[in-house]
Amino acid sequence: MKTASAHAFYKSKKFREKMKNTIVVFLLILGSVFVLAPLWWMISTSLKSPAEIAQYPPTFIPKEFHFSNYIEAWQTAPFTRWALNTLFIAVCGTIGAVFINSLVAYAFAKIRFKGRDTLFILVLSTMLIPGFVTMVPQYILFSKLGWLNTYLPLIVPAFLGSAFFIFLLRQFMMTIPNELIEAAYLDGASHLKIWWHIMLPLTKPALITVAIFSFNGAWNDLLGPLLYINDESMYTLQIGLQTFKGTVQTQWHYLMSMSVTVLLPVVLLFFFFQRYFIEGSNISSGTKG
Repeated sequence: MKTASAHAFYKSKKFREKMKNTIVVFLLILGSVFVLAPLWWMISTSLKSPAEIAQYPPTFIPKEFHFSNYIEAWQTAPFTRWALNTLFIAVCGTIGAVFINSLVAYAFAKIRFKGRDTLFILVLSTMLIPGFVTMVPQYILFSKLGWLNTYLPLIVPAFLGSAFFIFLLRQFMMTIPNELIEAAYLDGASHLKIWWHIMLPLTKPALITVAIFSFNGAWNDLLGPLLYINDESMYTLQIGLQTFKGTVQTQWHYLMSMSVTVLLPVVLLFFFFQRYFIEGSNISSGTKG
């Protein structure tokens, strides 16, 4: 009887579901290990001495924790100034990305005008153009405008719209009932008032998602500052990290220490706003009528 009941249990739906969940959990843990291994190696290296970094076979856990690496790395260059420069660029770019893209997305989602869908398709088609194709024309344009060695080439494009952000916000706004817009319009509200007082509050999760993407892109941007910034006092953190790389030797303990420090604000930003990020990434999570 026990053998028959055990055999029936192994064939039951409950057992199959349990095995399925176990396999899924195992695969998720295995994938997490592969994803987090480089991060752990970076943190571990940041706490090692140069001698321990060079030894073979390598150690995954430091024999001695050198927390002083973080202080010494920060003091080797004007990283405080570079951090403020990076923060200024990231905040300005994020403000531009949130407001301009939401305004354009509102027009595509809720305002009817001739050629709207065709124009929206043209906007989306710009996502097919690789950034390296427009790099030289942009550099020539900014050079003619006299913007080289300024932050304008790094900030102004954020105020000109992004096809991906426009698409994300537009799809989110499409889930908001048109009755709200029509009622406000009948009460005498202009499109700007409707956008400011109705659309922005209702699209808060999507706006936070755009803000996170924009801030992360500006904070980690290396190519842009490398192209347009020449003055050392105007460097960003990503350029500053290159100071630890030499033609003969790389100061890996300092490089990894500052890499962890630079990564920390982005991780904290996502950690505190992850609920809005997940909700904003779901284009069907808006208010439905």
